[in-house]
Amino acid sequence: MRHLEFLHRAGLAGALLAAGAVVAQPAGLATDLPPVEHVTAAIEQHPSVAGARAGINLEEANRRRLNAGPHELNVRLGAQQRHDATAGRNMGEWDVMVERALRLPGKGVLDAQLGEQGVDLAKLGVGDARHEAGRSLLRLWFTWARAATQLRLWRDQRDLLKRQAEVTARRNQLGDAARQEKLLAEAALAQAEAALLQAQTRAEVSASELTRSFPQIRLPERPPAALPQPVDKPSYYWEARIARHNHELALARGEVERRRTQAERARAERSADPTLGVRVSSERAGAERVVGLVLAVPIGGALRAAGQEAAAAQIDVAAQRAAVIERRLAAEGAATYVAATRAYEAWRQTRAAAEAMTRSAELTARAHQLGEGSLGEVLVAQRLAIDARLAASSVQFEAVEARYRLLLDAHELWDLD
Repeated sequence: MRHLEFLHRAGLAGALLAAGAVVAQPAGLATDLPPVEHVTAAIEQHPSVAGARAGINLEEANRRRLNAGPHELNVRLGAQQRHDATAGRNMGEWDVMVERALRLPGKGVLDAQLGEQGVDLAKLGVGDARHEAGRSLLRLWFTWARAATQLRLWRDQRDLLKRQAEVTARRNQLGDAARQEKLLAEAALAQAEAALLQAQTRAEVSASELTRSFPQIRLPERPPAALPQPVDKPSYYWEARIARHNHELALARGEVERRRTQAERARAERSADPTLGVRVSSERAGAERVVGLVLAVPIGGALRAAGQEAAAAQIDVAAQRAAVIERRLAAEGAATYVAATRAYEAWRQTRAAAEAMTRSAELTARAHQLGEGSLGEVLVAQRLAIDARLAASSVQFEAVEARYRLLLDAHELWDLD
């Protein structure tokens, strides 16, 4: 019986330590996250970020196209044959014309502005892709850490129940324990084995998803853990900082400005660009040479007017989209703050409950050693204790992840710019 109590105490204490009794780390070190250099490499090499960087090259090429303008040099060649009935002979004739449309003053400035805005938006797109990749990395990391920690808890519980079942079996052989206690111990061990298998599956799946999504992240042998920390600033601070540093909102607002520039460009397009050309021709088999200038001026009509109206309408569309994003981000920022603060309080409660259930299980085992109660009561107390430790572990990681998510959105966790 004393051996059984020792096993019980050692197993519960070890599992409780794994669940949450760890040393708190300074907030700036983030020792429960992957090393910063691994995070940077994982984010920079993520396909979404690489694709966004390719978007910068695209917009830079588009900027060069806009700076060059839509018009190019155009060469027209013509040949014909004239029949002179009086002279009774045919005479070859030809003409060459070189022409080019001229972009009116002001249009080039707007085109250059559109090119710069496109590059700026593409750079913001890279920042947004980095942020989303960071969110994904953070979520997958804590999904794995939670699953790996709970796997350790179930492994410790399985080992405890296995030793307990062996002790009960020996006592049954010596006649000190009833067969019913032996069956109860074996049933509890079988349940722990099944739960351990499920926990192992979750840990392997989450590890595979993390390492395949971010191959640069190396998983440690033991999942790191740190005590959750309270959020030390009020809600309005985080909401303002999240809005100020959010790439998605900056993209939406930048799109509004680009739509305004496009509307100005469409307004300028109401005045069509003239085409100026030089024409040289040879007539009557070279007997006559003609040199002249050609000027063509398109007359704007309903097509250009409709284009201007459509461009103006796009401003309102982009502005409303930006307003929707701004409201959504404000709601998300407030929700993230509430989640971080409430998760911290929930962790404190669940940790206290886990400690109380552990003490209760120890007292139940002690009473059974002294001849009071039954092994069934001990097993029930142990089951309640492991459930409480699992709950405390889950809430612990939720609290840590929620706070890091708040720091990430506020650009106080990793440098995503």
